[in-house]
Amino acid sequence: MPIGLITALRAEASCVSSAHVPFNATILVDDLAVLWLSGMGAQAARTAAEGLHQHGVTALVSFGVAGALSPDLKPGDLVLPDAIHVDTQLSVNIAWRDRLQNLLPADITVQNGILANSDMPLTGTKAKLDLAQATGACAVDMESAAIAAVAAAAGIPFIAVRAIIDPLQFSPPGALLGAVYPDGRVNPIRLTALILKRSVHLTTLMQMGAGMRAARKTLSRVIQLAGPGLTGC
Repeated sequence: MPIGLITALRAEASCVSSAHVPFNATILVDDLAVLWLSGMGAQAARTAAEGLHQHGVTALVSFGVAGALSPDLKPGDLVLPDAIHVDTQLSVNIAWRDRLQNLLPADITVQNGILANSDMPLTGTKAKLDLAQATGACAVDMESAAIAAVAAAAGIPFIAVRAIIDPLQFSPPGALLGAVYPDGRVNPIRLTALILKRSVHLTTLMQMGAGMRAARKTLSRVIQLAGPGLTGC
């Protein structure tokens, strides 16, 4: 049976498959991989992970973007963590992670270490620094911990593949969250209203767009180099 990849955002899923990806359903990418576009947050990721396990996958991957908690990380850098920090630390399959990492060229900056969990998007540098100090993590996302927990309970391998979208000094404004659908697409009417109210600035949107392009370029290269199965079990 194939491995299961879980992405929260449609922009992440498009790095894995050029086909239309349904929301909250499985799509067979090839003989080695099944993809589930879950939407953002732990509960959505947990539902996807449990669904893929019931589908019979042999391993789980948290695939997508992350926020930097370290000043050394910039958009487009790749985080292949040793563990996920939530209330405790959930391990990844190091042999699988290393096998994938060894396939990547030197021009992709790869960081190991801890990937932290957050229940909500972090919208300021102080919140990022506080989380980094509390966990020792270099990056943060909202889905990997839930996926790792399902994999641990099921006794199947797990890795996280996360490209940095925003550096330590920059975070998406909290006001923007109300204009974003669960799969990361933007509601244009709500976004326009936020811009007119100056709750969100065009320069901020441009920086977010540049970060996403850099992250997607890296994620797409990982798939091109390793295949959708990511050299998995």
